Amino acid sequence: MIVSKLPQVGTTIFTVMSRMAAECGAINLSQGFPEFSPPKRMLDLVSRHMSDGANQYAPMAGDPGLRDAISRKVKRLYGGSYDPEKEITVTAGATQAIFTAIAACVHPGDEVILFPPVYDSYLPAVLLAGGKPVCVPLSFPGYRPDWQKTADRITPRTRMILLNTPHNPTGTAWKESDLQALHAVVQGTSVLLLADEVYEHVLYDSRPHQSLARFPELRERSFLVSSFGKTYHMTGWKIGYCLAPGELMSEFRKVHQFNVFAVNHPMQRAIADFMAEVPDFETGLSAFYQAKRDFFRAQLEGTPFTLMPCEGTYFQLAGYEKISGMADRDFVVELTRRYGVAAIPVSAFHPGGEDRRQIRFCFAKNESTLAAAAARLRAVSAPFPLEKTS
Repeated sequence: MIVSKLPQVGTTIFTVMSRMAAECGAINLSQGFPEFSPPKRMLDLVSRHMSDGANQYAPMAGDPGLRDAISRKVKRLYGGSYDPEKEITVTAGATQAIFTAIAACVHPGDEVILFPPVYDSYLPAVLLAGGKPVCVPLSFPGYRPDWQKTADRITPRTRMILLNTPHNPTGTAWKESDLQALHAVVQGTSVLLLADEVYEHVLYDSRPHQSLARFPELRERSFLVSSFGKTYHMTGWKIGYCLAPGELMSEFRKVHQFNVFAVNHPMQRAIADFMAEVPDFETGLSAFYQAKRDFFRAQLEGTPFTLMPCEGTYFQLAGYEKISGMADRDFVVELTRRYGVAAIPVSAFHPGGEDRRQIRFCFAKNESTLAAAAARLRAVSAPFPLEKTS
């Protein structure tokens, strides 16, 4: 008889809702993947490197050319210097990088501070390492961190703080003042930081990304994680990277070499070449996605949904309190079945299942898809079934 290490964990809500969307013929605005392809040049480069023989294991830490390109990019954008040989590792996506950093540093009984709502992989990674999650929820409705409450939760057992900006699922982005406050919280402690920055290039209304790489006093205690999937519209390639000072990266690689070892070699080389050929590709992402955000929000004007501010990422939160008192997990099921649009319940991002009647839409889609989904959402009205309330 197997005793589960994650007895409360089932199939992820993303898998559940994407499967339901397919079964119901619904428009899938639930799982966060773009509807469009990577740049054609990127695809051509992959084919070339496959033909040229880059089909065996890449170096464990990542292709040297790609690590060099990452180092140059981070220095150019944020001023942070990372040694490609000792401080950069290419990973099988951001989720693997996050899991590896936690596995490498969190010991049984160590406390890890989380800011719910959080991406759903964070909590299981902490639990599998034997860590104790300590939740300091973001304030509602603005979804901002409360730094005094965070400071109050620091104890001698606090090992790590896990943060995410721009933030999935809420679409908020941290300010420079947040990073300054974070520094005040950890100053004089041995607390490590793990920053999920996968949406670093998807910010709106001229907001700069406040990467921890900008702040030397934070950088020296941090793992920074990002993803090429979000930048180049290729989430299925599952290639990301982690940055950390040499001492931390040494521990990271001890785990990385045994849970992944190496990442897809021809794709690494293709990304490195593309970064050299188009070094500023990411500069157009904010305008690209802001146009989609604005289009989708305009399409939902006049509906009973309450649209929350969206400062970054390609996710839009919407409240449905004017429509129904149903629990959000029940609401998205009915929305998929009755109206043909799949979304994600925000309670899925709360370790305690907190439900504020908010759902998440992904707008990384073609305008025709967004328009079709919005037409269905404009048909949603009260009364919506109220029998399944929480």
